[in-house]
Amino acid sequence: MTDTEHYTLHPIAHIRTDFAEKFGIPRQSGLVAELQGRIVFEPAYRNPEALRGLEEYEYLWLIWQFSEVVRSGQDSWRPTVRPPRLGGNTRMGVFATRSPFRPNALGLSCVRLAGVEPATPDGPVILVAGADLLDGTPIYDIKPYLPYVDAHPDAAGGFTDRTRGYALEVDCPAELLARLPEDRRAALCGVLRSDPRPSYQHDPDRVYGMRFAGFTVRFQVDGRRLTVCDIRPDP
Repeated sequence: MTDTEHYTLHPIAHIRTDFAEKFGIPRQSGLVAELQGRIVFEPAYRNPEALRGLEEYEYLWLIWQFSEVVRSGQDSWRPTVRPPRLGGNTRMGVFATRSPFRPNALGLSCVRLAGVEPATPDGPVILVAGADLLDGTPIYDIKPYLPYVDAHPDAAGGFTDRTRGYALEVDCPAELLARLPEDRRAALCGVLRSDPRPSYQHDPDRVYGMRFAGFTVRFQVDGRRLTVCDIRPDP
């Protein structure tokens, strides 16, 4: 390899989201459109000129790091993974999936541009919707989404064509949902509809706990019905 093939990436920003842990994060960006995120730039990149013209676009591509699963060395990766949506037993080639366990641990997400706050104490901040990222995830690059070349709605989607319509019916008592800030309620219901559980877990008596927006949400799933048991602020 030449020296130019070895390149150190530096985060240009970090994203702030409602997910304090991996459990509950949607498996793809855009699945829960109500999710909110704030992209805060590193000091070296807080120049408003870098965002000139951004408001002309509706969607953005984010290139980021699976920071919780970074592994070092060429021998640390595996050629196959077990996608959760296939029950955790079927192996697929890592490059035929969007698994975080990849040679370079890079993620790619398409998010809606919800706005730009040009002058905050942290410099210009980009507001996005539909992000599938952990709070604090490092962002390496931001590019505009170009529908005339980036959209291929009739393309084959591999095994995801068999699972993309899957959703749960969510039963969340109004008195529990009211404990969340109003602008987070629809997002929570969307996350729960997407079924945060690993696909191989089907125990109807098991109570799951998910941290979201400063709260712990507890729920059970029986068949295709998810019932919220409790919502409490995190300690």
